[in-house]
Parts: sequence; structure tokens; C-alpha cells
Amino acid sequence: MAMKTHVLSALCAFLVSLLFCYLLIPLLRRLKAGQNILVYVKEHKQKSGTPTMGGLAFIAAATLVAVLFVRKAERTFVVTLAIGLAYMAVGLIDDSLKRKHKENLGLKAWQKFTFQTCIAVLAGTYCFRAGLTDLHVPFFGSTLKLGFWALPLTVFVFLATVNAVNLTDGLDGLAAGVSAPFFLTLGIIISLQTGAIAVPTLCFCLTGALLAYLLFNSPPASVFMGDTGSLALGGFAACAGVFTGNALYILVIGLPFVFSVISVIVQVIYYKATGGKRIFLMSPVHHHFQQKGYSESKISYGYSVLTLALGVACIVAIL
Repeated sequence: MAMKTHVLSALCAFLVSLLFCYLLIPLLRRLKAGQNILVYVKEHKQKSGTPTMGGLAFIAAATLVAVLFVRKAERTFVVTLAIGLAYMAVGLIDDSLKRKHKENLGLKAWQKFTFQTCIAVLAGTYCFRAGLTDLHVPFFGSTLKLGFWALPLTVFVFLATVNAVNLTDGLDGLAAGVSAPFFLTLGIIISLQTGAIAVPTLCFCLTGALLAYLLFNSPPASVFMGDTGSLALGGFAACAGVFTGNALYILVIGLPFVFSVISVIVQVIYYKATGGKRIFLMSPVHHHFQQKGYSESKISYGYSVLTLALGVACIVAIL
């Protein structure tokens, strides 16, 4: 019965997201909410002016449908929605400032980090006070009791996840193409572990909404999600993982997100240590693949398949 509900919720989210995207894109064009492309990414020069903030459509669709399907509003579900939407608000402010200044500079780095950290601390505080301090270890079937350490771990996971998804949003269909199988498999895992309805329903709604969005975002994209979408997805991913004791599954299933973060960190450290030498032609690493001649479609498809394969491996290990 639960799985039937999840499938139905995903289908409804797909249809609602499809409608919202169809209505939002012309509005964004009229508002001239176009993306300003970074000058050093020469391959993306032709994308300048493509509407951004498309995340509003699929996040609104997923949230609306999830609320309608979750009849009993569990506290964790409500907190998850609040935190995900709070991160979306930060992204929306950032995207709006970029549109206002007509350049790819929104919130200053310290401002964005401060907002992200404040939300992460609130999430960590809730996690600790609500007793959500278990940590499931993938493939081993064991559970760690974190106690107070759940608070700092939660803050770290939120900051890492939100920025990892944000960094992955660099090619047409990439962030959405990874996020869809991520939420699909994580939702199944949570259902198998706990039998819970609320958080998995949100995961399935996000999956359906993202699949509809991909019809508009796959190469060549007619809309970008912007920080509005990527920060919200990171927030929802962190909530779904941490609040259910599955923070480590974010690391496993979301390995493509991890690639993005690590490639940037390694590139910066190596660049400074060697006086200007680089490991990758460009970071995050998906730009390196693009520089090597791989098409955006091939990179996005490869990332999506890898995410799905990792998710399925995790599910099989639980069964």
C-alpha cells in the first residue's frame, strides 16, 4: 500500500512540475531572469540569457504534492520541508541578486556560508533534541549511536551536501539527472528500513518533479534550476539522510556529488602548492570531462547511471 502511494505521489508530482515548468519559463523570460555565464567556461557562452530559477517549479510541485499525500504531518516531515525551503530561499536571494546586478555574482561567499550554517545548526539542534542520533552503516547492517556528536556531524553533512549539489549544477541535466535517482533510491531505502511514509513520500515527489524538469533542462537546456533549486535539493537530501539515520548513504549514493566537491578542493590545494599547476583541466571534474571532449549529454547520463547503480547496490544490501 505504501509503495502504491509513493508511485502515485511521484506521478502527481511529475504532472504538477510539468505544468509549473511550462508556466514558469515564459514568465522568467519576460522578467529577463537569464543566467550570466562565467567567462572562463567558453563552451557555455551560447547559454547566456537562458532563464534561471527554474528550481522554483519543481520544488514547489514536490512540496505541494507531498503535503497533499502526507495526511498526518509528522514533526520531522514538517521540519524537513521548512529546512529545504529555507535553503531554497537563500538560493532565491542569490539568484535574484545575480539578475539585479546582471553578472554571475550574487551573495558574497561569507554571506551564503553564514546563511547555510545557521540553517544547518538549527537542523543539528533539532536532530539532537528529537533523539535522531542513530547512524546506519551501509553494507554492514550495523547502527552507531552518536549521542551529542550527532549535532556537529549534522552541521557538517548539511554544509557538505548543500554545496556539493550546488557545485554539481554545472551542465545541462547534470544536477537534476543525479538528484532524481538519488532521491528515488534513498526513498526506497528509508521505506525498507522504517516503513515510514512521510519522508519517503517527499523523496518520491522530488524524483517525479525532477524528471518533469529534466524535459526542459536536458541538453540544450531551456531553463536552469539556479541556486534556488540546487541549494533546496541539497537541503532536502541532507534532511532525508540525516533525520532517518542515513547520512552515510548520502556519501555512497551521492558519490557524483562527492566527486564535485573533492575535485574542487584537490584542484585548489594542488594549484597553490605547485605555484599554478593543475590536476584537472577545469574543476569541478565534470568540466574536466567536457574539456576532454565528452558531450554534456554523455557526462550527465554517466553520472545518472552511476548514481542509480550505487543506489540499487545499497537497496540490494538491505534486502
